[in-house]
Amino acid sequence: MKVSARLSTVPPSPIRKLVPFAVKAKREGVKVYHLNIGDPDIPTPRVMIDVLHRWKTNPIGYGQSQGEPIFLEALRSYYHGIGFPFVKTAHIQATSGGSEAISMAMFAITNPGDEILTFEPLYTNYNSYAAINGVRLVALPTTIETGFHLPPQPEIEKRITKKTKAILYCNPNNPTGTVYTKEEIDMLVALAKKHGLYVLSDEVYREYTYDGRIHVSLLSYMTSIPNQAIVLDSMSKRYSLCGVRLGALVSLNADIMAGVLRIVQGRLSAGLVDQYIAAQLTAVPKEYLRDTHREYEKRRDVLYKGLKKIPGVTIPKPEGAFYAIVGLPVADSEHFCQWLLTDFSDHNETVMLAPAAGFYATKGKGKNEVRIAYVIHIKNLKRCIDLLRIALKIYNKA
Repeated sequence: MKVSARLSTVPPSPIRKLVPFAVKAKREGVKVYHLNIGDPDIPTPRVMIDVLHRWKTNPIGYGQSQGEPIFLEALRSYYHGIGFPFVKTAHIQATSGGSEAISMAMFAITNPGDEILTFEPLYTNYNSYAAINGVRLVALPTTIETGFHLPPQPEIEKRITKKTKAILYCNPNNPTGTVYTKEEIDMLVALAKKHGLYVLSDEVYREYTYDGRIHVSLLSYMTSIPNQAIVLDSMSKRYSLCGVRLGALVSLNADIMAGVLRIVQGRLSAGLVDQYIAAQLTAVPKEYLRDTHREYEKRRDVLYKGLKKIPGVTIPKPEGAFYAIVGLPVADSEHFCQWLLTDFSDHNETVMLAPAAGFYATKGKGKNEVRIAYVIHIKNLKRCIDLLRIALKIYNKA
């Protein structure tokens, strides 16, 4: 019996595909530092953990399909707090992680064979969900030389066809760490207005911008393009809640909201306990996000300064989030990343990176690049930089 042809179109995750090699290395006693995945080591806010200690409801049943009222109200309060008082709970759909929000948005606005314009390198799961939904991603290149900022408007516009249904972008950007300027977002919204396109803005890392840069949210434009704007959000990185699999889709388009509700009714609900945990976001002390921001900026500085000293390594200074796309002096970064786990260790330690080719939609791109997530303590991050320096020297002599 044959599986479906479409199953083969779903790509493996560049973040997780080398995990078996890491597991084997650990079994053999090697300490592996994980810079391959954005799974922060910063503690989850205590008020959220306390929900688990106080939990009494037994059995744990289904939640409401749109989301538990306590969670939706907390999100409404959050969006009001960052300057968007027009957002109501009716405009919010709770999702099982930000990834489900991406997939549901694609399903809601496209038919099989339609195109979504985006920019590469890109969040790797865009590739996965485009394949699952029968959508073609048209990825315009951005370059390491420009810090991965957007190409000029004429270059974007000439890629718009009759099949183009939306523009999708991530800001601050995973995997590049780029923070788009107001002029860049203005340009994308203007293109959407001119060509009648949806705009999908992935704003998972909204709080993390550095060197005085300001995050420009699509929410700022939502009332001017109420039927076209969709914001994709997540609790995972903001509150170190990756395992609580909760995100949100926000739109003023009543047809989209009614449609995604029908989708989530089919999968019943997001996790009940998860939503009660995340609903405590309104009780998280303001210092939590402030201190977390400072810590990531310090880590960014350590990574940037350390990698700049390694011969042959190219890294633009990340402007936000907690990622960097890094050029390495190797021909095949996937081979190098695997080699780090199978053939290299220093004092029984090694580092795991994510090959960057999987963060591109165009085949052959990113072959000598990796994505690094600076989500570990500065002391360990410094050790990783040292390990990478030693490893490159050995690898390039072999």
